[in-house]
Amino acid sequence: MRYRPGVGIMLLNRDGLAFVGHRIRMPAGLSKWQMPQGGIDIGETPPQAALRELREEVGTDQAGILAESRGWFYDDVPDEIGQGMMGGRYRGNRQKWFAMRFNGSDADINLVTKQPEFDGWKWVKPERLPELVAPFMRGLYLDVLAEFAPFWSGHAAS
Repeated sequence: MRYRPGVGIMLLNRDGLAFVGHRIRMPAGLSKWQMPQGGIDIGETPPQAALRELREEVGTDQAGILAESRGWFYDDVPDEIGQGMMGGRYRGNRQKWFAMRFNGSDADINLVTKQPEFDGWKWVKPERLPELVAPFMRGLYLDVLAEFAPFWSGHAAS
């Protein structure tokens, strides 16, 4: 089976905190918190997909791209997700990740979108992300945190 091409977004506010959304759909027993992510549509570049996913999942376009991951990140998903939510076509995701700076106010975040993915959200310290997500996503999140550390660890200018 193949990997679904996609993007992930580490959305950081001015205080260096990361956005996490509470997923509406996730198999029972798995943590529902995660950063925005989604597929790349045909004819779309990864940066275009990331900005579209931000609008679709977080309901805002108040962000700018700080960095794109150097390579692609791969993660395998549990069979329940591969067979269910991914329709049996993929074994996991192949994703480009983007660090983005949120330039708006919390009022600019609107989860009531055309096809809502999240039913709640919060800003968290990035180092807490691996403990909040489903176990199969922890390795991916650790890799993303390492790559984008200069943007959240206090070493980069806002």
